[in-house]
This record gives sequence, structure tokens and C-alpha cells, in this order.
Amino acid sequence: MGTYDESAGGSEQRSLMDEDALPSGLLREQQLQRRILALEAELSESRVLARDHARLVEQVEQLREANEHLVMATVSAQSLRDLAEATNRRQTEFLAMLAHELRNPLAPLSMSASLLQSLGGSNPQLAHVSGVVRRQVDHMARLLDDLLDAARISSGKITLSVRPLALNGAIDQAIETVAPRIRERNQQLQVSLPDEPLNIEGDPVRLTQVFANLLGNASKYTGNGGRIALRAWRSLEEVVVEISDNGGGITAEMLPQVFDLFIQGPRSLARSEGGLGIGLNVVRNLVGMHGGLVSADSPGEGRGSTFTVRLPLSGAQAPLAETPRGPSVAEGACRILLIEDNVDACDTLCTLLELAGHEVTVAYDGHAGLAEAQARDYDIVVCDIGLPGINGMEVLARLRDGHPGAGARPFAIALSGYGQHEDRERALLAGFDRYLVKPAAPDTLLELVGEARELRLLA
Repeated sequence: MGTYDESAGGSEQRSLMDEDALPSGLLREQQLQRRILALEAELSESRVLARDHARLVEQVEQLREANEHLVMATVSAQSLRDLAEATNRRQTEFLAMLAHELRNPLAPLSMSASLLQSLGGSNPQLAHVSGVVRRQVDHMARLLDDLLDAARISSGKITLSVRPLALNGAIDQAIETVAPRIRERNQQLQVSLPDEPLNIEGDPVRLTQVFANLLGNASKYTGNGGRIALRAWRSLEEVVVEISDNGGGITAEMLPQVFDLFIQGPRSLARSEGGLGIGLNVVRNLVGMHGGLVSADSPGEGRGSTFTVRLPLSGAQAPLAETPRGPSVAEGACRILLIEDNVDACDTLCTLLELAGHEVTVAYDGHAGLAEAQARDYDIVVCDIGLPGINGMEVLARLRDGHPGAGARPFAIALSGYGQHEDRERALLAGFDRYLVKPAAPDTLLELVGEARELRLLA
């Protein structure tokens, strides 16, 4: 059976009796106090919620401002990127135009120096003067090439024509390039190359430029009568080329930045030939594009320096080097049409070709050149690209249209102050057989004339 708890019922009954026993005023006061406490709790909770809401509103506003700033920063970054690209494009175009305009006066200087040398005969003073002019013109052309290469590398516009090649060939051509400068300063060049073939994958023109720049730099910072040494050897899967000198050396402070753009050595040493602080930067970039490394070392100022190039070896067989084709000895002069708007360059080149026994007709603008070419058959057309009226590309295109048969076409040689790869490709695609960058070496031009003459005789 269940039990009955009297205490629970009695307690509840007593509580009701006590509350009923309280005066009505006191009871209302207690109820009001409980109500006030509840309202205070609700108010406190509302204040907390209000603070949280204000905090959220503030965070939302901050996020909105941050988003607006991010959008503005993105738009600004894109604008800066577009501006940088446009500036870089204008810089490249300006440098190309600058090189073209500077190469134009260099061309007649180079041709005049060659004429002085050929007309001087046995006069040693005249030979010396013509040699000085020729060397300084070549030096100016190299400075222009370095300047353009630095601009093209920084904008990523240099492409390599990579193929298997023998390293010795690039070194030999580099030595041939700087040999006149070394002889002029009575410097001694010692070359030590291994008997085994050192084949690499590379661009022969650019690698020749690398070693020519390093040899030229060694000659520039080495006094008259100084010593320069070039050694090459195989080290595991690499080929190592070391060029050292006993010249001015490099200070410890300069050594870490010697490959940086526009960094130059002591001006007292460089002032005789000048410099732009570009050549070594071009070297580092070209070597890096070939997957190699270049480093510099020096015991200190006045104690010489050493530059070391490391390139990966290739298992591919390099093709046999072609024997350079010299001027033709075949008899018979060529009829040559020379189209060039620089009167001095045109007349000087005309004299050079006439002294070589050729019949030369000149024209100083595109329309006159095209009229001459259409009025008479020529064996060779030497044509500038940047011509008034119509440019050299259009001259050749119209000339080719008028001579559809390959046998009737004259051998076309382009002369231009624009030396970029795309300029060369455009000219060759337009139908030019050869492309020469001003100032073209007279010997090179005469070799091409000889080549054209041989082709004409074989046709």
C-alpha cells in the first residue's frame, strides 16, 4: 500500500497561508521587485546584444572598406602593370630606333675606314688612322648591341637558336672578334683548349657573344702588355671555360655585384674605352639561358681577375664546322643596284664596290630604287630597309612580283640599322637572301657579293 506524506502537503499549505497572511501592500512590493529584477536581466541581455550588434556592424563596415580597398588595389595593380608593359614596350621601341639612328652614321665611317686602308697602300700613318677609326666604330657597334640585348633580355624577347655545337668553334670566333683590340694593346693571349671535342647544346651566336664579352672585358681592364689566359676543360658532365688576366682586379665590395646591370669597374681604368656596365649582365643572362653558371673571382684590386663559365655537356654530335666562304675569284663584274637614303653611306659603299671591280647604280629612296630595278636587270640588289617613300620590304616585294621566275631574280642583300631577331626574320620572309646589320663589315659585304657572283655563274 502507498503511504501518505503529510509533511509535503502541510508545508505547501503553510506557504499559502503565510502569503495569504501577508498584507496586500507588502505582497505587491515583492512582486514589483521580482518584476524589476527580471527587467534588469532583460535589459542587461539587451545591452549585450546591442554591443554585439554594434560590433558586427563595425566589422561589416571594416570588411566593406577592406573590400573596396582590395578592388582599388587590384585596379591600381592592373593599371601599373599595363603602364609598366607600355613603358617597357616604348623603351624597347626607343632603343631599337636609337640603335638604327646611331648605326646609320656608323656605316659610312666603317666603309670610309676600309677605303682609307685600301687606298693607303704602304703608308703606315694612313693605315694606323684607318685602323683606329675602324676599331672605334666596331666598339660603338658592340656598345649598341649590348644596350639592345640588355633591353631585350629584361623584356624576355631574346630567343635562342639552340643546336648541338662544338664549344671550340664559339671560342675561336670570340677570339677572332677581340684579337684586333688585344693586338692594339700589345697584350698576350694564351689559349689552352682540350684535344677532346666538347659538345654542348647552345646558340653559337650568343655563346660567341658571351666569350667575346668576357675577353673584351679582360682586355679593357688589363693594361698595355698585360697577360690574358683562356682555358677550357671537361669537369664531369660540365665544360668549364676560365678567362683570367693580370689587370686591375676587382675589390671585395664590388665582386658580389659585378654582374648587375649598369655596374662598372673603376672609372680610371675604364675611361679609355668607356662602357655602359651592361656587358657582364648580358653574359650572366645568356649563360643562364643555356642552363649554365658564370662566376667572378679576384684576389683584390690590382691583382687581376678570373671569370669562370660552366655549361652542361651534350651527348649529341656537333656538325662539322663549315669552311668560311671567301670572296669569289671568278672573273666578271656584277651589276649592283645600291638603294640607301643616307647619301654618305651610299656614296662610300658605292666607291668600295666600284674599287672591287663592280658596276654600281645608286638610288637614294624607295621609289627611285624600284624604278631602277624595274628598268634594268641587276645581279645584286643591296637595299636599306628604312627608306623614304616606300621601305625596303615593299621595294623587294614589288620587284619579286615583277620577276616571278627564280632564275631572273637578283640576289637581294638587306642593309638595316634594326638588328633584332624579328627584324631579320621579317626581311628573310619578305624575300631577301641575306641580312646585314649596320655598320656592316666591308669584308662581309664583299664576301656576300662574291657568293652571289658564284651563284650567278653556276645558274
